[in-house]
Amino acid sequence: MAAIETDGLSKDYRIGFWRPRPYRALHPLTLSVESGEVFGFLGPNGAGKTTTLKLLMQLVYPTAGSATILGRPLGDREMKRRIGFLPENPYFYDYLTAEELLSYFGGLFGYKGADRAKRVSRLLDDVGVGGERRMQLRKFSKGMIQRVGLAQALINDPELVFLDEPMSGLDPIGRRDVRALILRLREEGRTVFFSSHILSDAETLCSRIAIVVKGHLTASGSLAELVTSTVKGWEIVLDGLPQTPAGPALLKVTPLAPGRFAVEAVPSVDPAQLARELAGATGRLVSINPIHDTLEDLFVQQVDNAASTDRFDGGTEPNREKSA
Repeated sequence: MAAIETDGLSKDYRIGFWRPRPYRALHPLTLSVESGEVFGFLGPNGAGKTTTLKLLMQLVYPTAGSATILGRPLGDREMKRRIGFLPENPYFYDYLTAEELLSYFGGLFGYKGADRAKRVSRLLDDVGVGGERRMQLRKFSKGMIQRVGLAQALINDPELVFLDEPMSGLDPIGRRDVRALILRLREEGRTVFFSSHILSDAETLCSRIAIVVKGHLTASGSLAELVTSTVKGWEIVLDGLPQTPAGPALLKVTPLAPGRFAVEAVPSVDPAQLARELAGATGRLVSINPIHDTLEDLFVQQVDNAASTDRFDGGTEPNREKSA
């Protein structure tokens, strides 16, 4: 059974004051997320990621289409006990401490006494909130609020966790901790659905991804399916060269320091032989790396294609969308 299924899910808003007109924030979205996977929902700012999550959480209601979570309709109360949610900009009552906030949410899920206190302490440890847990939340930075929000999303040991931009406001250490936590959730067999525009996190964490641009789903599948492993060229780093390297096999030369260069060569050459020729008598080979397509390449291609396709230009108004 899929953890999340959407069937033609879409959302229109009315914009304008004197003459309101429909604005389509999300075009019909049909998507399936399998149980136990980390699924990345990617797109640039304003692509429809947060709208999709709000629809799934019933913070807003769809214009058309339907969805199920854990095999149940969106309004099912029992299903909601089995999920966790971190919004993009979590906001909590300023005068509670982190411990008090989590204890409150734990009480809503029926946890009591020592079990609730132990659960609160463990989760705050997991997200990296130490002695600050007894401070009022109004004294927390954005990154610390994000950590508390993540702990809140996990207070009920959910089977499925929705995370909207979970790395927002975090420093490099915080991002590393959240990545480790998401991987641990996957190892425990939980499903994680997170939206992001930080592609390195998605590439590290996700088994499958979907890309949305201007409210349209433009790509979906495993990284292996979407990102080709074909070698597009070779990156060769050389040191100790008396002059800038040149030759017909070189596509790009980037100076890194005096006498040190990174060169990009065509895929058809023998990179080791080319490196020896470029290094000559005085140069030294530092590294040779194959150049592959990356998730960033795929992402930029999807965004560029959307920008150059008539169907995407002005397609946010449903009555202007052209038929295929």
